[in-house]
Amino acid sequence: MNILRAKVALVMLGALGTVLAGCSSPVAGTPEPNLPSTSAGAPSKPANPFAARNQCALLDQILAGQGFPQGTPTIADRNRSCAAQKPSAGMTSGIDVAVILQDGQPYTDNVNHPETARRGDVNGRPSIEQPEPLNSPGQCQVGMAVEPSSRALVLVTSGSDTKAACAAAEKYATALEPLLPKS
Repeated sequence: MNILRAKVALVMLGALGTVLAGCSSPVAGTPEPNLPSTSAGAPSKPANPFAARNQCALLDQILAGQGFPQGTPTIADRNRSCAAQKPSAGMTSGIDVAVILQDGQPYTDNVNHPETARRGDVNGRPSIEQPEPLNSPGQCQVGMAVEPSSRALVLVTSGSDTKAACAAAEKYATALEPLLPKS
């Protein structure tokens, strides 16, 4: 059941991110006519800060030596996310950990429950921790800023203990942060 809930959560996060990424906000100001550009070309999109990184290699690195199998790309967003699951053993709940690298999505986007989200930092990098991001006990997500306007997410599902999931998400985010691009 834990595997199914984790997969559903990852699918929902990917779908939510895709839907919300397509939305735009109103822009304040006075409309002006479209004037010809004075530059040699149109402004280019900033380079993908994750171009030289692989989400599964990063996940495997932060989980090394902890009994997890090798990470695999998720169904929801295989080009940007990777997950690994350590099954339950005796009295210890299983745990699912995912790393999602989202170019062009600020860490402040898609905060589902601002009333429970906590702003902070991971090794000095701005972050937001979201307990139960999909209203599912036992889940926690830490989103970290990656400049200029991207984010790295760590999503943990662990039984129904949200506090333990958040402690694990913080632990894995702290391990991931030094491996992310510096601004």
